[in-house]
Amino acid sequence: MATHLITGAGSGIGEAVTRMLLARGDEVWLLARDAGRARQLVEHFSGAGGEVRTLVGDLAEPTRLSWAFGHQSLPGELDSLLHVAGVVELGRVEELTPKVWDATLAVNLVAPAELTRLLLPQLRLARGHVVFVNSGAGLRTNGNWGAYAASKHGLKALADALRAEEAAAGVRVTSVYPGRTATPMQAKVHQQEGRAYDPARWMTAESVATTVLTALDLPRGSEIVDLSVRPTG
Repeated sequence: MATHLITGAGSGIGEAVTRMLLARGDEVWLLARDAGRARQLVEHFSGAGGEVRTLVGDLAEPTRLSWAFGHQSLPGELDSLLHVAGVVELGRVEELTPKVWDATLAVNLVAPAELTRLLLPQLRLARGHVVFVNSGAGLRTNGNWGAYAASKHGLKALADALRAEEAAAGVRVTSVYPGRTATPMQAKVHQQEGRAYDPARWMTAESVATTVLTALDLPRGSEIVDLSVRPTG
């Protein structure tokens, strides 16, 4: 039974990954922003198989993660750390305030870096795997996507640096770059773009989750470094 820690498990890609891992009988730790949300997540995945445990920490406040973890029991070893959570706020550069930039970078970049730092001992013990669910915006940038794309470009740099630093410890690092996926975040993006949202046009969250598990299941001695997945048609 492998042990995983997942952010963003409450919906979309994170939920799909969580259900797939639980169905395999794995132990899955879910990061929740507070104790109430932790209870909701446990109830949400009740009966999905495996074992669900929770860890409380708010990604919007990465400077407090160390303090929060210091008051909780952590997994002894981690086979994988899966960074799936993210936020998006569209806008032209002339419109984006420091508040938007700070909030976007905190959740999408600084929190993954800090969460990884805090859990590296457990990952090294298991010769584990860190997966960053990035975005197509981490490879290219369009107008109105400045803050989000900047955070995702930074996330790619974080993954590349981590891979170089932790290879000797046996820790594998993968970045997954999904195209548009039918998730609640995508519905919000369409609302901000002023467009009608038709989930049938986009990939399912399960499709992206399958690519994540493909990376995790690759035999040791090799790793998927960058993996892009796009809707067909």
